[in-house]
Amino acid sequence: MTTRCSWAGDSEIYVNYHDNEWGKPEYNSQKLFEKICLEGQQAGLYWITVLKKREAYREAFYHFDPVKIAKMTEADLDQLMQNAGLIRHRAKLEAIVKNAKAYLAMQANGEDFSQFIWSFVNNQPQINDVPTLSAVPAKTNVSTAMSKALKKKGFVFVGETTCYAFMQSMGLVDDHLNSCFCKTNL
Repeated sequence: MTTRCSWAGDSEIYVNYHDNEWGKPEYNSQKLFEKICLEGQQAGLYWITVLKKREAYREAFYHFDPVKIAKMTEADLDQLMQNAGLIRHRAKLEAIVKNAKAYLAMQANGEDFSQFIWSFVNNQPQINDVPTLSAVPAKTNVSTAMSKALKKKGFVFVGETTCYAFMQSMGLVDDHLNSCFCKTNL
């Protein structure tokens, strides 16, 4: 029997996410952008809620193409507020548009989003000793620094806890349980 992190439970969508995505290092700037936006949608909710709605977000936000998102208008957001496939929280939906504009401003300044994100861990996944789930922090000094830096660049809904969840999911840190088959060797 395969041993995995207990938070994955036995829900097919969660097990698939755990086994094939969570904690795997991601370097593609647009995929990192998508994930930081989706992590912001989670604020105050369970990740499973966002995960189940991810495809609807991809459809509504042009598969997270920042150029197209940045052109969205108030009328577009009004329409999205009627979309039951999304979390209908105006500030969270507006955040995706604001984040697209911040992402594009970084690009215009010659900053690569992936390089910026990975610089917080010296371009190397951090493998943590995780004997139990209780050993996993909700935030770290690094996630606090990332949050502050993203906010300074104009990103919103990127608090220190959101940034740590982002770091875990995108493989900047490996917080799989030590007993999990996905764990990178310590």
